[in-house]
Amino acid sequence: MATKRTKTRRTQPAKPAHPAPRAHARPRAKTRPAPVDDRVLMPENRAEPVTPSPKPVKAAYFNRELSWLAFNRRVLEQARNEKHPLLERVKFLAIVSSNLDEFFEIRVSGIIQQVESGLTEPSVDGLHPRESLRRIHSVVASLVEDQYDCWLNELMPALAAEGIVFKTAAELTPYELAWVTAYFHEQVYPVLTPLALDQSHPFPQLGNKTLNVIVSLDNPATPEVEQLVAILPVPRILPRLVPLDPPGATPQRFLFLSEIIKLCAGEFFPGYRVTGAHSFRVTRNSDLYIDEEEAENLLKKIEEELRNLRRGAAVRLEVEEGVEDGIFSTLLDHLDLSHEYVFRLNGPLNLLRLMSLADIDRPDLKYPPFIPVNVSPLHDPSQIFATLRAQDVLLHHPYDAFQPVVDFVEEAARDPQVFAIKQTLYRTSGDSPIVRALIEASKNGKQVTALVELKARFDEANNIQWAKQLEEAGVHVVYGLIGHKTHCKVSLVVRRENKLLRRYAHLGTGNYNPKTARLYTDLSYFTAREELTSDAANLFNTLTGFSREPVFEHLIVAPYNLHRRIQELIQSEADNAAAGRPARIIVKMNSLVDKATIDKLYAASRAGVKIDIIVRGVCCLVPGVRGLSDNIRVRSIVGRYLEHARAFYFENGGEGEPLVLAGSADWMPRNFFRRIEVLFPVRDPALRRWIIDELFAMELQDNEHARELHANGGYLPVVRPAGAPAFSAQSYFVAAATLRACG
Repeated sequence: MATKRTKTRRTQPAKPAHPAPRAHARPRAKTRPAPVDDRVLMPENRAEPVTPSPKPVKAAYFNRELSWLAFNRRVLEQARNEKHPLLERVKFLAIVSSNLDEFFEIRVSGIIQQVESGLTEPSVDGLHPRESLRRIHSVVASLVEDQYDCWLNELMPALAAEGIVFKTAAELTPYELAWVTAYFHEQVYPVLTPLALDQSHPFPQLGNKTLNVIVSLDNPATPEVEQLVAILPVPRILPRLVPLDPPGATPQRFLFLSEIIKLCAGEFFPGYRVTGAHSFRVTRNSDLYIDEEEAENLLKKIEEELRNLRRGAAVRLEVEEGVEDGIFSTLLDHLDLSHEYVFRLNGPLNLLRLMSLADIDRPDLKYPPFIPVNVSPLHDPSQIFATLRAQDVLLHHPYDAFQPVVDFVEEAARDPQVFAIKQTLYRTSGDSPIVRALIEASKNGKQVTALVELKARFDEANNIQWAKQLEEAGVHVVYGLIGHKTHCKVSLVVRRENKLLRRYAHLGTGNYNPKTARLYTDLSYFTAREELTSDAANLFNTLTGFSREPVFEHLIVAPYNLHRRIQELIQSEADNAAAGRPARIIVKMNSLVDKATIDKLYAASRAGVKIDIIVRGVCCLVPGVRGLSDNIRVRSIVGRYLEHARAFYFENGGEGEPLVLAGSADWMPRNFFRRIEVLFPVRDPALRRWIIDELFAMELQDNEHARELHANGGYLPVVRPAGAPAFSAQSYFVAAATLRACG
C-alpha cells in the first residue's frame, strides 16, 4: 500500500499557456434566443475607466456565512415557485433542510469553536465571531419560519388537492387508527428501546441528526412525586414517512413516524400515564480533526474519527413546539446548549425526509423526463482512442451523457494496448463503474494507480471502503499530499501505439459519479494533446512520488501556481483596459471568497474591465459599488440542475485567441492553498467558442431562474425588458441536447 509523504511540496511558477492548433468542434445548438445584452456576446465592448474618487473607496465584502444563507434562501424560492411541478417543489424544500444540516455541522460549529477559544479577530467583512453567530441565528430563524410556512400553507394543501394527504394522529379514522396501531406493534415497538432519565440513568449519547421522542410520564398512584422523563431514540433503519394502508388507495395518505411513536408511546411504560410526547433532533459538530503528520495510518485514523463524530458537541437543537418548559430545560442542560441554538418547529422535524415523495408514481407532478444524450464523437466506446487522436471532445453534463467518461476507463481496462491507468477519486457512487473498471484493469495486469481522497466531507466512509477494495485488487492506492485534499478531476491512460507510448486524458469539473452527473451541470474535456497529457502525468508523479518543485507548463495546479496565475490573469485584463485594449472577464463557479482575488477584481473594475460573475453559492464580493465595483455584475442560477461547472474567460488583450479555462477549483482560500486542484485550458478553437457563445452567453441571458446580486446583499430577479420572453438557460440546454439527439 502506498503511504503518504511527510512534506508539502513547493514549486516554481508555471509558464503561461501557449496556443494550440484547431481541432474538433462540439455540436452547436440549432436554435437560441436573440441576445438581450450586447456585452454578453461582444467581449470587445469595454467600459470606460471609472474616474477615481477624491477619497479612496474602502473595499467591501459580504459575510461568507450570510452569503451562503442567501443561497439557501434562493433554493427555498424554488420550493415556493408555482412554475415548478409540485413534487419538484417538495424536493427543493427537502434540499433546504439538508443544506441547513451541513451548515450547522460544519460552518456554525467552526464559528462556535472560535468563540469558545476566545478568538475576537473579525473576518474580512468586519464581523467578529460572536456577532456572526448572532446574525446567523436571526437569518436562520427567519429562513426556518418561512420553510415551515411553505410546507404547511403552500405545499401540504397543494399536495392534498392532488390526492397526496398528510395526516396527524388526531386526524386518523377508526380504521386508520387500527392499522397504525398494528403497524406500531409489528414494525416499530420491537426495535425501540426506552431510556429513563433519573439518578441511576444518565442522559444518553444521542446520535447526530437522529430522531428522538422525549416523553413526560406521571404515576397515577403517587401524584405528589415529581414528573418522570424518558427518551425514545429512533434507529435510522425505520422509514420516517409511512404510507397508510391500503397501498394505491386514493387519496394517498402518509403519516410521519414521529406521529406514530407519540401516539403509542404509552406502550413502553405500562402503569404510567403519558402527559406529553415531543420529537426532537440534535445536530452535532461533524468536522474531522486529524493531524496527518501524527497519523501513522491515515485510513485507520479516519475510521476512528468517524466513530468519534457521533459524539461531537451539540450545535443545534430542533424540537417540536409545545414542549414543556421543564423538559426543554432538561434538554438544554444535558446538551450544553444556549437558547440561541434552539429552533422550535411548527411541523415535522427533518423535512429532508420528504425527498422520498419523489418515488411516488405521479409523472404529472414532476419534470418532464429527460435522458442525457449520447451523440458525441465518443458515442462508440470501441473508437474512443482513435477519436481522441483526431480531435478533442467537450461534454456538457447532464445534457450530454456521462457514459463516455465511464467508457473511457472501461475501454482502457480491457484494451490490451493500455499499459497504465491513473485516476483521482474524490466522490463516486455506491456502485461505481469507475472503481469496478479500475479493479478489472488491475486484474488484467495493468499498472493502476488511484488517488482516493479519504477526507471528502460526508463521503469518508464510502471512500474508505473503495480504498480497501482497490488495494485488495492490487491497485496502488495513494491518499495525496499531507494537508491537502485531492479535489482535482483527472483520469490518465497510457497506451502503446506503433512501439511508442501515447497518453490520453479526461479533465473535468465534476466528480466521477454517474448518479450526480445526471443532477449536476459539469464539463468533461477529453484530449490526447501531448502538452496537456504530459502535465497530467507530471501531476500524478507529483502526488504519488517526491517532487519539491514540480513545473506545469499548461495546466494550472493548486497549491502550486493557481492563486498566483489567477491574480496575473486578472491584472493583465486591468492593464489592457488601462492601455485602451479590449478587456473582459467572465467567470462561472460555485463560490467566490478569496479576499486577494476579490481585491484584484475590484481593481480591474476600476480600470474599466467589464466583469460578469456567475456564482451559484457564496459570493463575498459586493457588486455595483460606485468607484469600486461599478463594472461588476454577479448573478446566480438555481434551477432543476445544480450548477457545478467552473469555467473562466479572459479576453487576453485582443491579441490572438481569448484564454478559456475550466476545472475543479472555486476561488476560495481552501481551493487555492489547501487542495490539489487543476484548471485546464480549452485548446480547441471551436470548443472554446462554444463555451463563450453558448455556455456563458445563455447563462448571462437567463431571466427566469437567474437572480442578480445587489450591493445591499439582496438577490433580485433579473429585470426582463418589456416584451422579452422568459428564458431559462437550463431549459435551453435541454432543448439543444434533444435537437442533437434527433440529428
